[in-house]
Amino acid sequence: MTVRIANHRGTLPAVPALLLAIAFAPALGAAEGELAGYRLDPVHTRVLFGLDHAGYTTALGTVSGSSGAIAFAPGDWSRARVRVSVPLQRVDFGDEAWNRAARDMLGAERHPEAVFVSERVVREGDRHARACGTLSLNGTSAPFCLSVRFNQLRRAPLPPFAQTVGFSAEGTLSRSAFGIDDWSRLVGDEVTFRIEVEATRDDSVLAQFPEAP
Repeated sequence: MTVRIANHRGTLPAVPALLLAIAFAPALGAAEGELAGYRLDPVHTRVLFGLDHAGYTTALGTVSGSSGAIAFAPGDWSRARVRVSVPLQRVDFGDEAWNRAARDMLGAERHPEAVFVSERVVREGDRHARACGTLSLNGTSAPFCLSVRFNQLRRAPLPPFAQTVGFSAEGTLSRSAFGIDDWSRLVGDEVTFRIEVEATRDDSVLAQFPEAP
């Protein structure tokens, strides 16, 4: 059986109805309260960060290729857990000279990853929560919190139609609190973050969270 979908220019090519049903159905097995594991998709997960550049602009950089895991139970944020590793060698300001300088400032050769491990997640509305835990950066570990928005959980619309969850998060830190105080007259101390996360269902990652209820 096939269906045709109309748009403002006419109709789209025929699409198998079964394919549509699979692609756009809600994620199976993600019932309210059921704890499931999700592995970060490094292609669709990205960190955007900004810091003051001598008062002229907010310098913006990105990091791709993050890895990690999420434990998430729809409707029960208290059971959520996250563990994320960000590869600092992939810091990108759009200029190789600045990239090298940033990696040196971050101590990326000695400490190639920034790692965040949550300790508690507190719900702040239907789709929002605050995730607090420990951030390890430049050989220093300190408390860190992220404001998190749950975007959606459903099957991806493309093969292999994996159950996929999406989150957006924001946070702020003082770089000097992690021993990163180079260029203090040129580069601001406060660093803001925006993190976009996609993760696919993989219950094997739950083993990384033995403390999860």
